[in-house]
Amino acid sequence: MVKNYAELHDPNAEYTMRNLSSETMGLSNERGGGRDVEITDVQTTMINGNFPWTLVRIYTDAGVVGTGEAYWGAGVPELIERMRPFLVGENPLDIDRLFEHLVQKMSGEGSIAGVTVTAISGIEIALHDLAGKILDVPAYQLLGGKYRDEVRVYCDCHTEDEADPEACADEAERVVEELGYDALKFDLDVPSGHEKDRANRHLRPGEIRHKAEIVEKVTKRVKDRADVAFDCHWTFSGGSAKRLAKAIEEYDVWWLEDPVPPENHDVQREVTQFTSTPITAGENVYRKHGHRQLLESMGVDIIAPDMPKVGGMRETRKIADLADTYYVPVAMHNVASPVATMASAHVGASIPNSLAVEYHSYELGWWEDLVQEDVIENGYIEIPEKPGLGLTLDMDVVEERMVDGEELFDEA
Repeated sequence: MVKNYAELHDPNAEYTMRNLSSETMGLSNERGGGRDVEITDVQTTMINGNFPWTLVRIYTDAGVVGTGEAYWGAGVPELIERMRPFLVGENPLDIDRLFEHLVQKMSGEGSIAGVTVTAISGIEIALHDLAGKILDVPAYQLLGGKYRDEVRVYCDCHTEDEADPEACADEAERVVEELGYDALKFDLDVPSGHEKDRANRHLRPGEIRHKAEIVEKVTKRVKDRADVAFDCHWTFSGGSAKRLAKAIEEYDVWWLEDPVPPENHDVQREVTQFTSTPITAGENVYRKHGHRQLLESMGVDIIAPDMPKVGGMRETRKIADLADTYYVPVAMHNVASPVATMASAHVGASIPNSLAVEYHSYELGWWEDLVQEDVIENGYIEIPEKPGLGLTLDMDVVEERMVDGEELFDEA
């Protein structure tokens, strides 16, 4: 049986006291200047990339369509379908109100964090693309304008033998010399051969030495040709994270990412303040509220929100503004298709404290084929001046790369 998630019954959503719909708020769509637009439909299609990307399209009675993307994950398309009735009939230009409207309507279904926020993020990005097209301005203009014409990209690197320090150094040199990136990231949560019990999060001395050797080999190989970050994927205990960070202080590390699990910000703060190695976290924290304690407690040297996961473009802008009050730069985590990658770049162009946007698909030969435009050139994304995100989906590639069982978007 095919479930219709748009018709699920939820008393909270039906008579929540803080209903922000245009009808409840007494708003009129009579705005003039071609801005009298209503949403008519919201659709999703999941793409089988190196992650299962969820693309989102919002349709309007003006014939203008906006495209966005939610962070990958099971249940996201169903949640977006669930929210479709809350959007149909609304004016897509009210991005901030619609974001809060969805948060309120979905409060009983987990809009504080997790996949519900991820689903809202995909809608929010599509609204920016749509609003930009309606107003004939690029998306960054909706965020306050730009600080830079292009945004730096850091390449998440992998090898067939990720535990071999020399192989990592070889790949770092190749990515710099052949692919033109001057910013890289490698994983450190790789097997060293010294593990006894990975469940306890403790690093034995041999494991520390192995990880430090990866850092040494890579940083010394690329020298000043590239900045290099290292990712731990929330794997280690507080004490082990401190010893690892201390062991690599002598090397040119751009940052050490997520050395401890994301739930306990007190431990995160202790690790950060213990070492001179720059510490980064944020991809598993949701919305501006989730990032507040990290920043207020000086728990990170660099904040790393994942834009299509954390709440979307305006929410990431708000996180960046909060970070800027603590003089903390922003390095956006990103494992997305060209759609959310370009949306992240628009955010990066509009904030003063942007370091870089991640690119996680350099081994996927068709990644850029998903859209008709060039996206990354020599390790940078030039911000388009076309309306919205400035991208056009190649629908033939979308259809070819869809997850089995998915349906293609309706034509615009």
